[in-house]
Amino acid sequence: MTQNRAASIDKYLRTRAITSPWQLAGCQSREFLAAIIIPALDEAESLPKTLLSLEKNPSELLRQTLIIVVVNNRSSVPQEQKYQNQRTLLWLQERPCSDLNLAWVDAASAGFTLPEKDGVGLARKIGFDLALDRLNWADRPVLISLDADTLVDGNYLREIFNHFQVNRCAAVYIPFRHQSGDSRARESAIRNYELYLRSYQFGLDWAGSPYAFISIGSALACSGQAYVAAGGMKRKQAGEDFYFLQQLVKTGDVCQLVGTLVRPAARYSDRVPFGTGRSVEAAVEQHKCLYHFISYSSFQRLKRWLEVIEVSQAMDADILMAKAEKISPILKRFLVESDFCSIWQKLQKQSADARFMPAWHNWFDGLKTRQLLTGLEREMAVTEPPSLVAELLEAGGYPDVTRCSEQLELLERLQGVSAS
Repeated sequence: MTQNRAASIDKYLRTRAITSPWQLAGCQSREFLAAIIIPALDEAESLPKTLLSLEKNPSELLRQTLIIVVVNNRSSVPQEQKYQNQRTLLWLQERPCSDLNLAWVDAASAGFTLPEKDGVGLARKIGFDLALDRLNWADRPVLISLDADTLVDGNYLREIFNHFQVNRCAAVYIPFRHQSGDSRARESAIRNYELYLRSYQFGLDWAGSPYAFISIGSALACSGQAYVAAGGMKRKQAGEDFYFLQQLVKTGDVCQLVGTLVRPAARYSDRVPFGTGRSVEAAVEQHKCLYHFISYSSFQRLKRWLEVIEVSQAMDADILMAKAEKISPILKRFLVESDFCSIWQKLQKQSADARFMPAWHNWFDGLKTRQLLTGLEREMAVTEPPSLVAELLEAGGYPDVTRCSEQLELLERLQGVSAS
């Protein structure tokens, strides 16, 4: 057992970690204060650029940071992706010494490929779980999630280290702005997608939800202790970042980092079944939108519901259901389908006053919030995104912001992008 490592860390490694048959090659040092986990599938061209951007960070922080690249694929992926992964592994083995403590995992060669039902979530989890035994648990080590197509600033590590040294939050989400698209159509598509993401975060924040963050796999970090308390990275083919951050909210505060920026690529991608790459491709190639902006009206109903809950801890569930129906019949139906009355009674029995609202938000989490908003939107008239976002921004105290470019610029500033 590593000295000063809590029993909970060793229990996690025994019972929940996924490491075998995978192992770390490359750097074999230990006692790091941070580890950066980078899953890589068909990233022979982009990974060197990501590592080069990391090399521009302060050398004293790089010496305290382990970088783990998880080269991964399933057996069923196209042959070209397998070939590119083998190129990546060879490059990692032959890479000359640098300022990086670089290790890698071969989850791509025969006998080590990922199970067919798994994907990037398991790749991230393997890297995080293998990193745990290399950390200095006498301090408060940090685990950082990055992607192989993402560039970071020269102060990236400095801001992350500084934040966790002075804040006790469980995790941070890091300001991001996608790299420029390589055509006018792709640039327009990625900025529209960012407007959708940012307006959703703004609406959740305005409504008072503790899940007001954008989940980007290349833009989050957490303490090692919080990682274990949250049960580790989620084993999903996509959306693992959302579910992981949601679980971190249930174990501690999740804060926004300020002062640095990550820049994911704005490219097509078939690596995951949904997300940025799929959305950009559908917008450009099929003139189809795979996502739906949420209206002010739906966020307003969410806000009213959360405010009712805040002052109704002792109220009977039937009375709350009547209040929910006044807010929206859709809200009442959603609660009935979610077995709200039974859940509410259990919360009242099991949670004391100080623990009630955290327990409530553990149940009414980011996923349920999203499901409710999606249901509320079904009764809304189709409205163009600029008008939807303008109405939401006005409710939040920013009137007369009607052009998409102005809306995006404002939201970027509010969400820490321009502060970088």
